[in-house]
Amino acid sequence: MAKALNVNPNRMELSRLKKRVVVAKRGHKLLKDKQDALIKEFMQKARAVKKLREDVERELHLCFQSFQMARAQTLPSMIEQSLLLAGGETSVETSYQNVMSVNIPRFTLGEHPIRLSYGLASSPGSLDIALERFSKIIRRLVELAAEEKGLKLMSIEIERTRRRVNALEHVMIPSFTEAIRSISMKLEENERSTLSRLMVVKEIVRSH
Repeated sequence: MAKALNVNPNRMELSRLKKRVVVAKRGHKLLKDKQDALIKEFMQKARAVKKLREDVERELHLCFQSFQMARAQTLPSMIEQSLLLAGGETSVETSYQNVMSVNIPRFTLGEHPIRLSYGLASSPGSLDIALERFSKIIRRLVELAAEEKGLKLMSIEIERTRRRVNALEHVMIPSFTEAIRSISMKLEENERSTLSRLMVVKEIVRSH
């Protein structure tokens, strides 16, 4: 139930409330359209992110399989020593794309070649394959992180917009409408009372 507004029952207040209702209804429509567009964009993005995550998880599984194969072919201490010698550097640049007033992050990964400094004779070939696969998947992991962060930001904006739509639809607009109805009834009642008094005065004047 809409909360009654504490306003003065006069024509100036009635006019002001009618203007506020028009603005509120216009704002409600704009926010509802934004919410619908956000939900549509979110669903499309969610499907694409789901496929990307499945692809990344599949590639990670192959990568871990290669590491397990390498561990099976040599001693764990030799694997650890070889991994300590392998390394590389990279950088991540961040940019933003505005989607329905939501700043979606975009991460760009720099070149990141892995230096294989260990002796090839003392390490299994499956380790080379594992590191190569891991090197390739890093870029997709960064892409997945950006996409999932974008989904989270969009869901927050959808929830914020939904609350504003509901506040306008179920609180503000009904309150304004109820206040307008109350003031209109009060003004009509005052007009009838005034008319009745005038008629009484007119009858008194006629009787004299």
